[in-house]
Amino acid sequence: MPKPARHVFVCSQARPPGHPRGSCAQKGCHEVVDEFTKQWQQRQLFAEVAVTPSGCIGPCSMGTNVLVYPEGVMYSNVTKADVTEIFEEHLIGGRPVTRLLTPASIW
Repeated sequence: MPKPARHVFVCSQARPPGHPRGSCAQKGCHEVVDEFTKQWQQRQLFAEVAVTPSGCIGPCSMGTNVLVYPEGVMYSNVTKADVTEIFEEHLIGGRPVTRLLTPASIW
């Protein structure tokens, strides 16, 4: 298996309802994980990109959170509808999606 150029971690943390930190599961992370996996497979980017559901990568109040390495770019408030733009602009085009970036004061 070749080493991918980029590795995408999608928070799939699920905490109980009422937990003070909340969780990405309460904000639709499973749809986001499914869409990343679907597009990764459809685009056949197996050698270029790895997609991994992960535990909490914070900040929980801004989920669903997505982290892309090696750049260390974090996206927050990601929805299923944002996944295509992340693939096109960042994962393929090499340009982070500015409107989804986690604020610098947090990441």
